[in-house]
Amino acid sequence: MAATGREFFTVKTVSEALSGFRPAHVTPVETVALDGVCGRVPAGDLRAREALPGFDRSSVDGYAVRAADTYGASESIPGYLRLVGAVQMGTAAMEEVASGAAVAIPTGGMLPAGADAVVMIEHTAEATADAIEVTRPVAPGENVVRFDEDVAAGAAIASRGRPLRAQDVALLAAAGVVDVAVHKRPRVTILATGDEVVPPNTAGLSPGQVRDALSVSVGALVLEAGGEPSPPRIVPDEDGALREALATRIGVSDVVVICAGSSVGMRDQTAGAVAALPNSETWCHGLAIKPGKPTLLAQSNGVPIIGLPGNPRSALVVFRLIGMPVVRRVGGWTVEPLVGTIHAKLARDLPSAAGRLDVVQVRLDLDEDLAEPLFGSSALLSVLTRADGYVIVPEDANGLSAGEPVEVFPYG
Repeated sequence: MAATGREFFTVKTVSEALSGFRPAHVTPVETVALDGVCGRVPAGDLRAREALPGFDRSSVDGYAVRAADTYGASESIPGYLRLVGAVQMGTAAMEEVASGAAVAIPTGGMLPAGADAVVMIEHTAEATADAIEVTRPVAPGENVVRFDEDVAAGAAIASRGRPLRAQDVALLAAAGVVDVAVHKRPRVTILATGDEVVPPNTAGLSPGQVRDALSVSVGALVLEAGGEPSPPRIVPDEDGALREALATRIGVSDVVVICAGSSVGMRDQTAGAVAALPNSETWCHGLAIKPGKPTLLAQSNGVPIIGLPGNPRSALVVFRLIGMPVVRRVGGWTVEPLVGTIHAKLARDLPSAAGRLDVVQVRLDLDEDLAEPLFGSSALLSVLTRADGYVIVPEDANGLSAGEPVEVFPYG
């Protein structure tokens, strides 16, 4: 049905708009230094050129040993090992751990040759100047982070289409990735319409005038969505003015937002102005939502155009629901952010010690409403980068059981 300016047509639901309004335009790619990539969207998967951490290392302060030398050790019958040296941070381990020997090692220190485990310092005691007592046995690999346990060589360390978070930046830095190809931030033109609209810095209002509160607030949401809003421009209610403004901005914008230009009646010029643009298509003029029904969604040469109602509350509701996802998709997002806390069920038992608050990283399966705990050494950045959020186990709990409802705090 053709647009008449007097009625709504092609009314869509919000869910239809979120899934179906998909203009093709995506921002180009630029290279950004590591210190500026947080929140930016990678244009492709980022991979580790080498394994991390790159060497077997200790996850605790203690002694590097051969695990077999500790078997049978207890507080009542400790084992005794010769102390043959100490590992220095930042250098290769010089000493070799032979049978019956131990080497002092700090957290993060390189595991010396011959050792296959680390005894925590809490489970040892000094016997003599060159010997230690071991009061608890260790298994091979215990308290050791393998050379590729964080990231294997060639593995993806960040995915295309998902904004980089602080933990992603940390892993990129550890992998030596200092320049990242990301999508440019979407340039969003904001046009306010109406002869009654004046800039916010207008000192005194004439009868009938209103300050433009909508453009700056929409601009704030554009920033929140990762875009760059243009300085607001007020378009008068003159025949052809909106059409001319659109024609000059559509080619230099990634998204165009028209504030207070979509309504019922003769005063609505948006539909006609959009229809006059090259290769334009109006996807809907009306959303099944309250407030915010008089909303227009269209595109010109793949560039999305959003016509918002003039009521500020309606406009902000619509832009948060529809406009922000559009800005994100244009900016290369292929996922939607997780908002607020999420209720899920634990996929497996989660042990904890009473008297200690545990923060446990989890991956979410939203289809099944499941939270899968992620375990690993606190030295592993990859546990954080694989997580969608975290669960808090309170201090008075002795753990949580599989199937138990939990509240997940998402990273977004």
